[in-house]
Amino acid sequence: MWVIFGVIAIGVTVVNLFLYAAGKDYKLAMAMALSFTALTICADYSYLNRWIEAEDWAAISDVVPGMITVFWFLTIVSILLNISPILLERISKK
Repeated sequence: MWVIFGVIAIGVTVVNLFLYAAGKDYKLAMAMALSFTALTICADYSYLNRWIEAEDWAAISDVVPGMITVFWFLTIVSILLNISPILLERISKK
């Protein structure tokens, strides 16, 4: 499920940037992209919870260290890409 949410978040981020470039209202797309980013992280934590309940410590120790770095990086990139239209509008108004 987290992969699906992640792909949707990426797709809506692209739509957000396209709408901004086209001069259309992009704020709904921005909110949706950030929401799907949050849902991606929540779905992944739910997935990890299954491993904890099954006491699959080997899987957790193999996967979690790499996932932490990737999720931090992708979340920061998602936030920056999705708020960039707002920042660009503020810069252009000055």
